[in-house]
Amino acid sequence: MKNASPAASPVSAPPLRLPRIALARWLTGWRLAAFLVSLVTLVPLVVVLSSFLYPQSEVWNHLAEHVLPDILLNTLWLSLGVAFGTGVLGVTLAWLTAVCEFPGRRFFAWALMLPLAMPAYVTAFVAIGLLDFTGPLQTLLREWFGSSAWFPRIRSRGGVILVMSLALYPYVYLLARNAFMTQGRRALEAGQSLGLSRRMGFVRIALPMARPWIVAGIMLVLMETLADFGTVAIFNYDTFTTAIYKAWFGLFSLSTASQLASILVLIVFALVATEQRWRGARRYQGSGRSQATTYRLKPALGWTVSLLLGLFFCATFAIPLTQLVVWSASVFAEEFDARYPMFIWHSVLLSAIAAVLVVVAGLILSYALRVYRDWPTRFFARLSTLGYAVPGTVLAVGIFIPVAWLDNRLLAWLPQLGGSGGSVLKGTLTVMLLAYVARFLAPGFNAIDSAMQRITRSQEEAARGMGLYGWRLLAQVHVPLLRGGLLTAALMVFVDVMKEMPITLMTRPFGWDTLAVRVFEMTSEGQWELAALPAVVLVLVGLLPVMLLTRQSGQ
Repeated sequence: MKNASPAASPVSAPPLRLPRIALARWLTGWRLAAFLVSLVTLVPLVVVLSSFLYPQSEVWNHLAEHVLPDILLNTLWLSLGVAFGTGVLGVTLAWLTAVCEFPGRRFFAWALMLPLAMPAYVTAFVAIGLLDFTGPLQTLLREWFGSSAWFPRIRSRGGVILVMSLALYPYVYLLARNAFMTQGRRALEAGQSLGLSRRMGFVRIALPMARPWIVAGIMLVLMETLADFGTVAIFNYDTFTTAIYKAWFGLFSLSTASQLASILVLIVFALVATEQRWRGARRYQGSGRSQATTYRLKPALGWTVSLLLGLFFCATFAIPLTQLVVWSASVFAEEFDARYPMFIWHSVLLSAIAAVLVVVAGLILSYALRVYRDWPTRFFARLSTLGYAVPGTVLAVGIFIPVAWLDNRLLAWLPQLGGSGGSVLKGTLTVMLLAYVARFLAPGFNAIDSAMQRITRSQEEAARGMGLYGWRLLAQVHVPLLRGGLLTAALMVFVDVMKEMPITLMTRPFGWDTLAVRVFEMTSEGQWELAALPAVVLVLVGLLPVMLLTRQSGQ
């Protein structure tokens, strides 16, 4: 009887308290801040995926019969076509500018990245305006040959695949070129010593070594393709993003939009998981230095390559930009009125606020990882950056639902808060800004964290020796040293928000039209000339981060 029961034993009581004490000690300070930042992405994803827990048979029957077959097939063909097109274009152009020597190589090395400054939906309506039946090209062909019926239709699946491939290939080009430039001479020279020609050396040595970078670029392209709304809307090519928009604003059914968004989230997560598993199973390394062998092409071949690249550059950037300028000049006098300063002001203000919010959130995440290196903190940071892989339409739905729920609860508790509008949070900038932060936190965080990694531990220890800790250490040591990374993050987010379309369309308050919204309104009515004026502003602003990326790539 001396042995007491386990409940009476003194060693059985502490375990009941330790988890709560450990959790309270763990979820404090920067960990708590990182957790709160991750909620901006976690909440909309959970809300969208939770729609599976409350299935509506009539909604699913309608989707399965009238919606899902077409949008699944269209999304599949679009993804495969754009992945193939950008892969071929990006890898080919990267190899030519990184390894081959020909006239104009240095110019094309950075000029081929300029299409990244032009939003895909801008490229789309310029292509339709130039290549459609009533466009100048087919009109000229009819004058010359009497008919243009043989000319391929631009308003087709092949047309939208071509336009998106031309707009998105710089993602693959940038990463593949960096890979080819850092492979070093020895690998290719070893292949040549074994009897491999330059062509076979590319196929059997350079290409496999660059495969992780190429796959990463194609994954970025696939994410952009799945998230695209403006391009497919201009082409009237139905995908998940257009179906979500039509369900919300056409059928006025938020539940249908949520069901469609949940399917798209699962597809995106499957792609991310596949890419992560594939990358984790393979390890490739380059030399880490720009030591790629440069082959001088024969004069005839070199000038041929230079001519082809010149035509390609004109088709992807120079001609579209020129056409935008011509259209803008033709309508500037009558179109540029008192509304346009408001469009520009709304775009700049929203972009600036979003950039500040993202920089603050990214700094919190990066510093939390600096202070704590445990897996939960890394998990929160990883979770916070998943929003970039999620389409804007999904984030708009996922954030609007909980904000609407909270809005209704606030009105039930304090009816006087609603005023004459009958809402507290709905109809304000809250939903839009939260969606911006969730969508663009990844590029902001990556730029800040890359700069954070360059701060040595010895600098922090020296500052602590001078009595700096906590917020003072961050403000007086880290922030000044992170100035370049913070500026890069703010600039990238600013331009991304300026060009962003679906979130702005679906969550903007009444009267808060932006340049991107103006482009959508004019292109939806087929008025390409009127859409050109705001598009020119977006392209010029988009050149800033492209120049920055070009400079970093050259270094």
